[in-house]
Amino acid sequence: MPYLIRPATLEDAPEITALLNAIDVIEVGRPETDQHTVEADLKHPDTDLARDTWLAFDADRLVAYGLLWDESGGERIDLDHYVLPEHQDVGVSILDAMEARSLERARANGAERAVVHLYLTVRATLAPQRLTARDWDVVRRYHVLHRPLDAGRDQPVELPGGVRLRACGSEEDRRVVHALYQDTFAEHFDHHPRTYEQWFHDVDGERVDWSLVWIVGTDELGDAGFLLARNDRAAMGWIRSIGVLRAARGQGLAGLLLRHAFATFAGLGRETVGLGVDTDNTTGAPALYARHGMTVHFAVDTWEVTLT
Repeated sequence: MPYLIRPATLEDAPEITALLNAIDVIEVGRPETDQHTVEADLKHPDTDLARDTWLAFDADRLVAYGLLWDESGGERIDLDHYVLPEHQDVGVSILDAMEARSLERARANGAERAVVHLYLTVRATLAPQRLTARDWDVVRRYHVLHRPLDAGRDQPVELPGGVRLRACGSEEDRRVVHALYQDTFAEHFDHHPRTYEQWFHDVDGERVDWSLVWIVGTDELGDAGFLLARNDRAAMGWIRSIGVLRAARGQGLAGLLLRHAFATFAGLGRETVGLGVDTDNTTGAPALYARHGMTVHFAVDTWEVTLT
């Protein structure tokens, strides 16, 4: 029986979540996908569900899923692709459609080519030779790190003189965090400038517990860094992003934010905390996380192809 391929709808979120968790078990050893994350992806303002999503069914079983979004407004297009290992052919069929749509969206942006990024764990169920045969190459690697928590060890931090720390408690504070994010991540690989409204959606702001988002500052520099944490992932507490302005680096502010997050999560009863980091990050973040006891959980590669 041939596969049925159709676009996704928001109502498909439970079935997509089940597929992604089945793939999580294969790739990282346990299910780590929450349905609200899938729903946020399907609501992405830079995704047209009817044309930028693909579901493949073998009879009534979902076996592959693809999602495309365009944050750059230019030639850069991003993809997520998931397929059960025994269904490689339909996975490639979806990849065909995603490549064609990527070029279409880039050209609609006025670009002559599409530079497409696809994010896969190093143990991806999509066979890597299927990508290399199509001129895809790995251009970046990210590590998902994790660390066990202990309420006895991870105690509330003491602030040094001249340093202040506050929770993100107002709309004004959220805009401060957005500005700090744009500044501290400006030179990072794959960063695209985002308006406040775009960023708010990117972080799924309607669901964020803003009491778990902190701003750190100094008497000399004012607001100088932030940490955005989430406690709505079943697998672990999660640090979505952390950044310190260049002028404030080397003063221990990032480490202070980390320790504060560890203590907060431990106090909430979480046993593990995690975050993601670019292994080629030039700010010293990987070494910082290692010094604070974080180790590699799994690795994710950014694959790239240029389509003309």
